[in-house]
Amino acid sequence: MATLVAPAATKTSGKNPWPAVVSLAFAASIAALQNTAVVPLLPVLQRELNASLTAVTWTLTLSLLVAAVATPLLSRFGDMYGRRPMILGALALLVIGSVLAALATSLTMLIVARVLQGFVAALVPLSIGVVRDTVPRHQLATGIGVLSATMGFGSGGGMILAGLASGDFHLVFWIMGGISLVAAVIVAVLVRDSRPAGKGRPDLLGAALLAAWLVALMLAVSEGGSWGWTSAGVLGLLATAVVLAAVWVLVELKVAEPLVEMSMLVHRGTVGATVSSMLLGFSFFTILTGMSGFAQAPASSGGFGASTLQVGLYLLPSTLFMLVISLFAGRFMRTFRASTMVAAGSAVTGLAGLWLVLSNDGSADLYVAASLMGIGLGIGYAALGTMAVEHVDPAKTAVAAGVNALVRIVGGSTAGAVIAAVLAAQPGVRGYQWVFGVAAAAGAVAALFAAGYGALNRRAAVTAPSAR
Repeated sequence: MATLVAPAATKTSGKNPWPAVVSLAFAASIAALQNTAVVPLLPVLQRELNASLTAVTWTLTLSLLVAAVATPLLSRFGDMYGRRPMILGALALLVIGSVLAALATSLTMLIVARVLQGFVAALVPLSIGVVRDTVPRHQLATGIGVLSATMGFGSGGGMILAGLASGDFHLVFWIMGGISLVAAVIVAVLVRDSRPAGKGRPDLLGAALLAAWLVALMLAVSEGGSWGWTSAGVLGLLATAVVLAAVWVLVELKVAEPLVEMSMLVHRGTVGATVSSMLLGFSFFTILTGMSGFAQAPASSGGFGASTLQVGLYLLPSTLFMLVISLFAGRFMRTFRASTMVAAGSAVTGLAGLWLVLSNDGSADLYVAASLMGIGLGIGYAALGTMAVEHVDPAKTAVAAGVNALVRIVGGSTAGAVIAAVLAAQPGVRGYQWVFGVAAAAGAVAALFAAGYGALNRRAAVTAPSAR
C-alpha cells in the first residue's frame, strides 16, 4: 500500500508549518462560503433582477462549473509555476468577482462576477499540495483534515452570512470581498512554496471540452421540466453532452499532460473516494438548496415563508456542528480510518434528507435536518482528502487530490439543475420531498462506496506482502 510521504525538504526545515496551514484553512473556508452564500439569495435575486428561478440558479450552477474546470487547470499551473502564485491569483479573482457582484445591477453582470469567483475552488487542492510539501509525515493526515473540515464550516457560514445581511446581496458580496482580501494578505505573508516550479504544458483543449459538455448537460437537466424531456432542444443538448464528453475522454487519454488523469478516476485506491465525494457533494448542495427554497416558499404552497435571516438561523446548527468537528478533525483522523469517516459522514448527511422526506411540518424539522447535515459533512469532509490520496503513489498525491476536488464540485454543480427539474415536474411540498429523497439516496450510496472500497483497499494492503 502506498503511504503519504512528505518530501525530504520538509524533514530538514526548521520552520513551523502550522501558521501556513491555518491561513490556508481560513482561505479554504472562504472558497466554500462564496458558493453557499448565494443559495438563500436565489429568491431575492429572482425578485430584484426580474428573472426566473431557473435563470438565477445559474449564478450558483455556472460558478460551480467554472470551479470544476479551474480546479484541475490551476492545479496544473501550480505544478508549473508554483502553488503560492496560483493561490494568490485565485484569491485575487475572488476579490474582483466579489466587488463586481456587489456592484451588479443585472443578472448578466452578476453571472460574470460569479464566473470569476468560481476560480477560487482550485485553492483546496493547491493548499493540499502545499500541506503535503511542508507538514511532517506523521502530521500530514491532520493537516489535510483541518483543510477539509474548515471547508465544510465555510459552507455553513455562507448561509449565515446571507441571513445576517438580511438578503441584501450587494452587502453579502461586499463583505465577501473584504474577508477575501484579508485572507489573501494573510496567505501572502505566511505561505511560501517549498519546491521549485516545474515544467509542463497546460491542457487548454481538455479544459474547454470539459466546460462545454458540463454546460450542455446542466442546461439539458435544468430545462428538461419546462422544455419537455423529449423536446428537440433537450435531446439535442444531451446528445451534444455525450459527444463532447466522449471527445474529452479521448483527448485526455492521448495528451501527454492531461487536465484530468483518466486512470486516477478508476484507480482501485481512489475510485471509492471519487464516487463518494461526487455523491456527497451532490447530497450536500441538494439538501442545502432544497432547505433554503422550501423554507422561503410561501405558506400557501406548503413552505414557511421564511426570510433569508430565518433561513440562516434554521441552518445555524449545521455551521456550529461543522465548526466543532473541525476543531477535532486531527484527533478523529488519528483514531478512525478515512473511509470509515467518509462512510459515516455520508450516511448521516443522507439521513438529513430522509428526515425531511418523512417530517417537514415545522421549524424543528429544519433544525434537526440542519444538525444532521452539519455532523455528516463535518465528519465526511474532514476525511475526504485523506481517503483520496492514502492509497496512491506519493508522486500522485496532488493529482489524486485534484481529481477528488473536481468530482465533488461536479456533484455539487448538478444539484441546482436537478432541483429545478424536479420542482418543474412536481411543484410544492411533494416536489421538495422528492428533492430530499434524491439527496438521501445519494448519501446512502456514497456511504456504501466509501465503506466498500475502504474494506477492499485494507484487504489488498494485508494480502500484498504475502503475494510478493
